[in-house]
Formats: sequence, structure tokens, C-alpha cells
Amino acid sequence: MKILVTGGAGFIGSAVIREAISRDIQIVNVDSLTYAACSNNLESIKNNSEYSFEKADIRDRKSLDVVFNKHNPDAVMHLAAESHVDRSIDDPKNFIQSNIVSVYNLLENFKLFSKKYKSKLIHISTDEVFGDILKGRTPENYPYNPSSPYAAS
Repeated sequence: MKILVTGGAGFIGSAVIREAISRDIQIVNVDSLTYAACSNNLESIKNNSEYSFEKADIRDRKSLDVVFNKHNPDAVMHLAAESHVDRSIDDPKNFIQSNIVSVYNLLENFKLFSKKYKSKLIHISTDEVFGDILKGRTPENYPYNPSSPYAAS
């Protein structure tokens, strides 16, 4: 199996990649290496034959086309996003571009790609979409109540 991971140099993305590699799953890491990236988190697997890296910005649809056609993944795990509530309040436009436009591009690309190949898309989000939770775990049917541009995007 080959999984394309967006945002694979981020905190959660790099953990997902390391775990997948430990299970002998081929990984294509697609990351634009912004402020949230930490390539050191992937140091232990960067030379693994099951791992490949594509520096690409998923806001650019043509870059996504190239990556999908080059690697033909069996699944896509989308973890790339602008994060941090305070940053979203200071610069919401960047969050719209990164967290909404890029998802649209990914979905459009995936729609075309999945017509040719049987693939799956897994979108990872944040608990921030639920707003302020008083305590405990959030049930799956808990309503969205975003309280920042980050949460809303």
C-alpha cells in the first residue's frame, strides 16, 4: 500500500509517517515546509526506501496533479493546514487559502484521480471545530461551534 500524506513534516503528520513506515507502508510526504514543518521529526526514516518526499504546496492544483500522477497512491491522508488560533485571528486570509482552497484543490484532484484508481481519502481535522468543550470527550454527533478562523476553516 502507498499512502500520500499531506503535511507530513508537521507534528502529527510526521508521527503518522513514522508509524506507517514501521508497518512497511510506502509513504509519499507532500509538504511545503512552512513554519509548522519540522523535518527533524523525519530524520530517522528519510533514507528509508519506503519513504519519498515531494516539496509541493497543495494550494497549487497543478503541483497536486504532478504528485498524484507520479506516485499513484492507494490512499490520501490529509493533515496539511495552517494552525494556531492566534495566527488565524491575526491573518484569516492565509487560513482561508491554506485550509479551504487547498482542501478544495485536493478534493477536485482526488475526484479525478479516484475515477482511474480505487483510492481512499482520509481528512484529519481539529477538535477546535467544536468550540469550547467544558470537560470530557466529545461525542461524534456533537455540533460544530467554531470560535476562530482556524476552527472554522
